[in-house]
Amino acid sequence: MVETIEAIFDGKVLRPKAPLTLETNTRVRVTIETMEPAARESKSFLETAESLNLDGPPDWAENVDSYLYGGEHQYER
Repeated sequence: MVETIEAIFDGKVLRPKAPLTLETNTRVRVTIETMEPAARESKSFLETAESLNLDGPPDWAENVDSYLYGGEHQYER
């Protein structure tokens, strides 16, 4: 049987990312091929907030406390 798996080396042992379908003490041959880390596109807080497409009253920033905790505010829906 030939199976390709992904694993992470923790500094001492290779840890498979998913369970293996092998019986205990099964002999295997391991070939190591390193993989490039997945590119992670980091976004700023503002980019993340803008991507949420939130809809709210135009005076939200000025009256956030009254919207969160109740009270008088200028905008009525």
